[in-house]
Amino acid sequence: MSYLNSKTNPLLWDIVIFVVRLFVGFAMISHGFPKLQQLIEGGEIQFFDFLGLGTKVSLVLTVFAEFVCSIFIILGLFTRIATGFLIFTMIIAAFIVHGSDGFDKRELSLLYLSVYLMIISFGAGRFSVDHMIEKRRRSSQW
Repeated sequence: MSYLNSKTNPLLWDIVIFVVRLFVGFAMISHGFPKLQQLIEGGEIQFFDFLGLGTKVSLVLTVFAEFVCSIFIILGLFTRIATGFLIFTMIIAAFIVHGSDGFDKRELSLLYLSVYLMIISFGAGRFSVDHMIEKRRRSSQW
């Protein structure tokens, strides 16, 4: 095996995508869960109104992305669709919510954004519900 070879073992690639999906999914849930609790508690909501639809709607959309879509990414279910919502959320966080802040405040959302761009580009991989659905769909076409 040459260390200069740019070809990747497909099994290794699927394992790495799986590990990245698990890590980024659980890590983002840790950001979404406190927002979900804030929403459930029903008190006064102080949240950035990024679409001009009101703070509660903005919080609901963010909880959907950070909590629900993260569960989809962990499972590998509707992965590219779920990742699209998270990409949108991280763009809003990096360039609007923290747009005037220094890089240190935007770094985390940009890091998540880069991982989500990788996931949306390469898909969920072999170890995912998406792959099982696609495999079943292909076998039923014959």
